[in-house]
Amino acid sequence: MSDRLEEYRRALEEVKLGGGEDKIEKQLEAGKLTARERIDLLCDSESFEEIYAFVKHRATNFGLGEKSFPADGVVTGIGDVNGRKTAVFSQDFTVQGGSLGEMHAKKIMKLQDLAMKMGIPVVGINDSGGARIQEGVDSLYGYGGIFYRNTLASGVIPQITVIAGPCAGGAVYSPAITDFVFMVDNISQMFITGPQVIKAVTGQDIEKEDLGGAMVHNSKSGVAHFVAENDEKAMKAVRELLSYIPQNCMEEPSISDTPSPKPVELLRTAVPDNPKESYDIRDVITEIVDESKFLEVHEYYARNIVTGFARVGGRSVGIVANQSSIFAGALDIDASDKAARFIRFLDAFSIPIITFVDTPGVLPGVSQEHGGIIRHGAKLLFAYSEATVPKITTILRKAYGGAYIAMGSQHLGADFVFSWPGSEIAVMGPEGAANIIFRKEIQSSQDTEKTRIKKIEEYREMFANPYVAAGRGYIEEVIDPADTRIKLVRALEISATKVEGRPNKKHGNIPL
Repeated sequence: MSDRLEEYRRALEEVKLGGGEDKIEKQLEAGKLTARERIDLLCDSESFEEIYAFVKHRATNFGLGEKSFPADGVVTGIGDVNGRKTAVFSQDFTVQGGSLGEMHAKKIMKLQDLAMKMGIPVVGINDSGGARIQEGVDSLYGYGGIFYRNTLASGVIPQITVIAGPCAGGAVYSPAITDFVFMVDNISQMFITGPQVIKAVTGQDIEKEDLGGAMVHNSKSGVAHFVAENDEKAMKAVRELLSYIPQNCMEEPSISDTPSPKPVELLRTAVPDNPKESYDIRDVITEIVDESKFLEVHEYYARNIVTGFARVGGRSVGIVANQSSIFAGALDIDASDKAARFIRFLDAFSIPIITFVDTPGVLPGVSQEHGGIIRHGAKLLFAYSEATVPKITTILRKAYGGAYIAMGSQHLGADFVFSWPGSEIAVMGPEGAANIIFRKEIQSSQDTEKTRIKKIEEYREMFANPYVAAGRGYIEEVIDPADTRIKLVRALEISATKVEGRPNKKHGNIPL
C-alpha cells in the first residue's frame, strides 16, 4: 500500500504542476494567475474538492499519443463560495494552451451535469487558445456538448463566466449563453475571428485588444457585464455577485437582518424640479438600498439605463432605472436589450424587480428606427409582462408615452406603482403636447409665445402630474420621496408570498 500511495502522490503532484515550472513562470509574467490559483481565490479556504483530475486524452494523431496533458488542461471540481456549494472549472493555459479537446470538454460537461443534479451554480474560468485542432471533429463535439448543457441549465442554475485570457472562435458561444460574463482588463479577449483572419478577408488592421478586449465588450458590444483590473479582483467580484443570487430556480434568495427603514430626507432634493436638468440615478439608488451597496451590472454599456443588484430591507433585489444624465434617460435599442435580459434573469431566480422611472420616451432617430427599435423595445415589454416575481415601480419625475408603459407600469403587471408628487405621467411632455393640441390657437394669437407658455402650463396642470393616473387607479400611491425606502420595504414584505400563474404553454416567442 505504501508503494501505491507513493505512486498516487507522484501522479497527483504531476497533475497539480500543470504544464511545468517554465510554463507557470510565463503565465505569471503575462500578468495572469494559474488555473488553480484562480480557484483558490474564488472558493472559501480549503473547500475545493477536485474531481476528474486524472482524466487523459485518447488522441493519437499528429504525435499526441506520445504526449501527456496533466488534467487535460482544465481543473474541475466543487467548492464553497460564501459558504455555498459551487461547481467550478478553470482552464489551464500552461497545458497545451488550455486547448479544448474531447476529454477536456467531457470534464466540463460532466461537471455541468453534476451541477444540474445538485442544483448549484457553475463558474467557468476561461483561458484557452481554442479548439485542440489535432483532435479535429472531437473538439467540435466538445464545444457543442457544452453549449447544449449551457442552454438546458439556463434559468435553472446560475451560470457565470470569467474570461481570464484568450477566448476565440467557437469557444465564445458558451460564455455568451451564460448569465454573466466577467473580463480581465488588458489580459482577456473574445472574438469569433481574430485580427489575422479579418486582415486577410477585409484588409482591416486591428489589434486583439481593440477587436475583442474587455472594455470593447463591456462598452460597445454588451457581450460582457463586468470588467476587473486583474484576476484577484475578478474572483472577488464573482463572489459578490453570487451573494445576491440563490443556488437554483427552486430556491428563494437569502434574507439578511436589517434595521427598520426610516425616512431619507435627502431624497426630497435628489431629483431636480426642472425636468430638463439631469442627475445621476445611482445617487438616488444608494440612498434607498441597504448600506448604500449597489452592484451595477453592464456599467459601461447602454448607460442610459442602469441595472444591478442590491438589498432592500434585507432582501436581494434587482434594480432597473433610467439614467437621466445619458440621453435624458430615453430608451433605445441597447438599453431595451440590456434591461430585458436582466429582468428575465431576475424572474428566473425569484429576485424581485424594483424599477425607478424618469424617461422622456423612446430615443428618436433614423438609425434607431432602421436598427429595429420597435423589435428591441418589444423585448422590454415582453420581459416585464412575462415576469411573475414581485414588481415594484417608483416614478420619480418624467414618465411619457410608450416608455412609461415599458418601464414596469401597472399595465404590464406591476404589483405596486408609487409616484413622487412632482412626476409627470402623460402621452408626451407638456411642451410637445401643447404645440400639437393648441397649435391653431397658438398660431392665431397676438402673442404666440405667451399663449404657448400658457397652454403648456394648462396641459401640465391637467395631465402632467401623478394625480390623474392616481385617480384612474393606475398607481397605488403618491408618496413623499423621503418615504421611498419605507414604501419599498413594506411592498417587498407584502409581495413575498406572491403567486401568479401564466397560461399553459411550451414557451413564449420573445421578439429576439
